[in-house]
Amino acid sequence: MAGCRMKLELSRVALGKGRLGVLKGLGKTGQLSLEVPGCLLHTHLGTVPHLTQDTLSTLSTLPSVTQITLSNIAEHQEVLEEFKDGFRKFAGLHDTVLYCALHDPATPCPTGHTTNKTVSVWGSGGRIELTVAKFMALQKAVKPDWYQSMADGETWQINTSHKRVRKSVDRSLAHLDECLLVHQKSQELEGVEVFGVVEGGDILEERVRSAKETAKRPVSGFCLDGLQTGSMDQALRTQLISAVTKELPEDKPSFPLSVRLLQGVGRPDEVLASVEAGVDLFEGFFPFQVTERGCALIFNFNISSNPELAGRAPPAVLEPGEDQETAGDSQHNGDLNPDDQTQMTSFEINLKDKRYQGDFRPLVEGCGCYCCRNHQRAYLHHLLVTNELLAGVLLMIHNTAHYHAFFSALRDALAEDTLDLLKRRVLGQTERKD
Repeated sequence: MAGCRMKLELSRVALGKGRLGVLKGLGKTGQLSLEVPGCLLHTHLGTVPHLTQDTLSTLSTLPSVTQITLSNIAEHQEVLEEFKDGFRKFAGLHDTVLYCALHDPATPCPTGHTTNKTVSVWGSGGRIELTVAKFMALQKAVKPDWYQSMADGETWQINTSHKRVRKSVDRSLAHLDECLLVHQKSQELEGVEVFGVVEGGDILEERVRSAKETAKRPVSGFCLDGLQTGSMDQALRTQLISAVTKELPEDKPSFPLSVRLLQGVGRPDEVLASVEAGVDLFEGFFPFQVTERGCALIFNFNISSNPELAGRAPPAVLEPGEDQETAGDSQHNGDLNPDDQTQMTSFEINLKDKRYQGDFRPLVEGCGCYCCRNHQRAYLHHLLVTNELLAGVLLMIHNTAHYHAFFSALRDALAEDTLDLLKRRVLGQTERKD
């Protein structure tokens, strides 16, 4: 868009699609940046769940982009309009880029409430219906740096008809056109970037059509929607993402190398496959989901022979298989119920299990987070079974640190051409020896 400072500078494209680079020119001053592939900082009303701003500041290498959602904010519209200075100042956020999405990726969203003129979000008080006028009034009150356009994303359910998918694409494009019309006439949104939403369900031709048409609009980036965990097999998701990224511009005059943000996908195996298909950014909700079920991330992503040179502490974890049985039945791609993502994955351990009652090891040997440096699995087990609030705090510290370190390792692997080795580590496969 006119005057856009944001620019994605790529240093490498691996395997034809995996993109390594830096998103520069972020924020009001244009001084912030974000490495890609990367993820956003997941929040509820601007606050990372379980963590205060002071606690959060103890974590290193946090992303410079904070995600907030209208599902949490819409019911506070009148307060924000009266405040006048935007959500960043209202929530006491500093030195961060604010990205405003429609729905909270960690919370299931009821379907059947989208029309040609409205979309709905769910706050603590129930359903809130948004017209384009109300949606754009919210953006003016929030004053984000980026925001996702209105879209009809209710086509991720299995067996959605072709007619319904086609209607979702048409609606999303119509919503985008109306949002852009209001945006371009609004002084309050000057300098704010709009991300267009690519829909299309699981139908290839509709995905391609949505991507082509969205790319014709003056947007600064693209949200790939309707590909959430549990909605489809990973192989199909990868095929659809690959088809979409082929249609997205590699060089827009207003925004060179437009960024691709994948919504609703956070599991490490799915992240790896999606990066290979051309995705740049992910929503950072997965650590919160893991924390909410009383679990800790322990998966191995250490592939560096000299971790200090890689710019991070060595995330030494158990060898594959040593602790994996605690994760129960591993959930493979497509096995999760999209309406119930509370099931464990093979990347975590359940600290409520009695086996941890006498386990005095840290969650991850060598992890530099506050939790692993100061506490043991047995103590976390005790906090969980006694319903102490500190359990969520400590788990969220570790899970957030571990997850963001994984993205750092992913970028290192792309830079060093060792992505296959990282995939074997993450998926628990031992390196083949001839």
